[in-house]
Amino acid sequence: MLRLKSPRFWNCTLWRVVAVCAAATVAGCSSTDVHDLEQFVDDTRAAQRGQVEPLPQFKPFETYPYAAAKGRDPFAPWRNPAEQQQTSKAPGKGPHPDFDRRKEPLEAFPLDSLRMVGTLAQQDGEWAIIRAPDNIVHRVKKGNYLGQNHGKIVSLGDNRIELMELMPDGVGGWQERQAVLTLVE
Repeated sequence: MLRLKSPRFWNCTLWRVVAVCAAATVAGCSSTDVHDLEQFVDDTRAAQRGQVEPLPQFKPFETYPYAAAKGRDPFAPWRNPAEQQQTSKAPGKGPHPDFDRRKEPLEAFPLDSLRMVGTLAQQDGEWAIIRAPDNIVHRVKKGNYLGQNHGKIVSLGDNRIELMELMPDGVGGWQERQAVLTLVE
């Protein structure tokens, strides 16, 4: 006699249930009509057929020899001839920076990053106190240089420093430009 609690009973019964379910599934699939599915696949494949357009024919590029070698350089910036005569000066004439002098510490910083924080009057003259971006405080007097544009101090006041900077003019020369550094409150 079989007992319901024996492991042998459950193993045999379980396998029988699985076999019956598998047989029913296979039998259900084999009788399905797939004619409509095959028709849909055939219609979809037929509708997707397209034609790739042929590549266009490119015309060969026609070269053009540049025969105006004695004329103006086409890649040089254009200047009005009257303006060119006015600005063309012999090198060495007019203002120019002294490249042989030793650079001062405050010439390493742009002028707008330097801050005037005060003035100082001593026996040897009047000084301005400047704070650099690295938070080091420097003292300067008339004749010292500030900024990256060759700015020379021309006058000191209680609340401002006036400088004369030298800027390249674009045609090989230099032009002077005034600049002011004011006291920061």
